[in-house]
Amino acid sequence: MSDEQKFHTGFAPFARKMRRADLPQVFIDTFHFYYDQLVHGATGYITRAEAGQVDELPDYAQLGHPEWAAGHAALDRAIVLKLNGGLGTSMGMNGPKSLLVVKQAMSFLDITVRQVLHLRQTTNIRLPLVFMNSFTTRAETLAALARYTDFHQTIPLDFVQHKQPKILKESLAPAQWPADREKEWCPPGHGDIYTALVTSGLLELLRGEGYEYAFVSNADNLGADLDLPILGYLATSHVPFLMEVADRTPVDRKGGHLAQRPDRQLILRESAQCPPAEEAEFQDIERYRFFNTNNLWINLRALAQQLDERDGVMALPLICNEKPIDPADPATPRVFQLETAMGAAISIFANAQAMRVPRSRFAPVKKNSDLLVVMSDAYTLGDDFTLQLVAERKGEPPVVLLDDKYYQLITDLNERFPSGAPSLAACTELRVTGNVYFGANVRIEGVVHIDNPGEEPLRIADGTVVKG
Repeated sequence: MSDEQKFHTGFAPFARKMRRADLPQVFIDTFHFYYDQLVHGATGYITRAEAGQVDELPDYAQLGHPEWAAGHAALDRAIVLKLNGGLGTSMGMNGPKSLLVVKQAMSFLDITVRQVLHLRQTTNIRLPLVFMNSFTTRAETLAALARYTDFHQTIPLDFVQHKQPKILKESLAPAQWPADREKEWCPPGHGDIYTALVTSGLLELLRGEGYEYAFVSNADNLGADLDLPILGYLATSHVPFLMEVADRTPVDRKGGHLAQRPDRQLILRESAQCPPAEEAEFQDIERYRFFNTNNLWINLRALAQQLDERDGVMALPLICNEKPIDPADPATPRVFQLETAMGAAISIFANAQAMRVPRSRFAPVKKNSDLLVVMSDAYTLGDDFTLQLVAERKGEPPVVLLDDKYYQLITDLNERFPSGAPSLAACTELRVTGNVYFGANVRIEGVVHIDNPGEEPLRIADGTVVKG
């Protein structure tokens, strides 16, 4: 069958555009798979009939020495893989978010590298660290890694996720934007990791070098370190795919959650996949008790088998997002961006599992509110460079909500916390509304709401203890 026969007339312009951009055929086939769903009216919705609640899961608290020993034995066959495609633009950054200084004058990347180096030195085991970069993060990330003269490995340091065309909502044709051609393209979501592992040649290389297990997590989640008991559980239970999940709380109600189909296959349902009429149920944290931390453990042999059986197309559930072609201008033409979530692969693997883990393994930084918590004394860095909640936290980080009007950008945060984060070790919740400046050595205790309705800034003096 010729290429033109393979792609129906509606998709042919996309295929030509993607070939001109030197995108690999298996990725074009993958995009074609999702485009066909869109053309045939797919919304990507997962209804309540397909998303039953999950009540019982294996629990991290039940793991012990046998799993730890098995994890140590499997460590020589494991890799650490970090998703590193984000620029942190929503926080006012113009470079990789992983290079943001977050704790003890170190960036996310610095801390991750030191974690891996510590494991290598203490176990005398090879342990590759690999980044899935985007075209916009690759150069700066590799330059930062090059500064570590003692960081060597035979496995490539990175591979690059693909890009795909935006789709005009009105015509379902490729979006055109001559003023800025880059705005015609978008990332395909982190579900692209599976295709990119194949097209980069990295999956084949890893398997050829004897690696069997990949621990995958977001570069901005310092709670996600390579955990030996979980690795041991993966190896001894012969689980092809494992998702770490944590208990949902009210602050998690709008995020994606774990569910199961009527056949009891576990699935991931993101907020964009919830029918609008079922939003209240979606946000019911008693009904849907667990959320995806995006910490995943993958058996590479099982992944290769899935991809071989599917001709390289994982066929993950579709996420269809509607946006303006220029994100900075809501008046520009509306486009569809087709995405997938890497955690959605839990619905693909037979015998895939989820494990309930402590909240401490989930410390992502999506906003400055999150960053302030990680910067604070609520967390410390251990000798092994893992992020740890201080003992008085009892496994629960403080909740911080900062007013986006005054704290959205990194420059805003630095201006209003010139001496760094206040003490949050004894803080349950901190909400700041309005323009508030914090002095040095401020301590927040219990539940604190600070509201400054006026235009003049409110200044909290050095050494102040704020309660209630």
